[in-house]
Amino acid sequence: MPESILHWIAAYGPAALFVLLFLGVFGLPVPDETLLTFTGVLVRQGHLHFATAYAAAVCGSMGGITLSYAIGRVFGVGVVDRFGKWLHITRADLARVEGWFERSGRWLLTFGYFIPGVRHFTAIVAGSSRLPPPVFARFAYTGAALWALTFMTFGWYVGPAWEAALERAHRHILAAIIVVVVLAGGYALLHRWWLRRRH
Repeated sequence: MPESILHWIAAYGPAALFVLLFLGVFGLPVPDETLLTFTGVLVRQGHLHFATAYAAAVCGSMGGITLSYAIGRVFGVGVVDRFGKWLHITRADLARVEGWFERSGRWLLTFGYFIPGVRHFTAIVAGSSRLPPPVFARFAYTGAALWALTFMTFGWYVGPAWEAALERAHRHILAAIIVVVVLAGGYALLHRWWLRRRH
């Protein structure tokens, strides 16, 4: 993690956490999981209070994904052609996430946080597909709460060995999410096939 980010967290605490996660979830190059894990370590060491740090993390994540949703809803996927290079988003990335969104539906908003490089796109796809705001909020905000809690708890649990543990955890989490997405997609296809047979 860059030293400047460590300094921000040490100097400004929850306020810095809010801003950094807002920007990171929106799509700027902020190491989100690393930041959350390190925050958990700081909570364990007594440098941050869990409740305020967790609230800042969840609110920052919610703010970032809501901004992405609003941009997708107002400008559609065409925003990728104009601003994709600034957000590190390409048309190919967006097409892949759109396919996942069609197969897995709204749950991708919840669990997409755990897939590096995906959470930046899910809200844009949800917005451009005109997903109603209350539905978006229910799935996306639940994901923000689970994601922040998972990595902060992980940081608190592993303590000083957090960097090596996070690297190992990333591999396991990605494998688990891929399995879940494949199973969810298979279930959706099977359900549609069954409905067609009934009619």
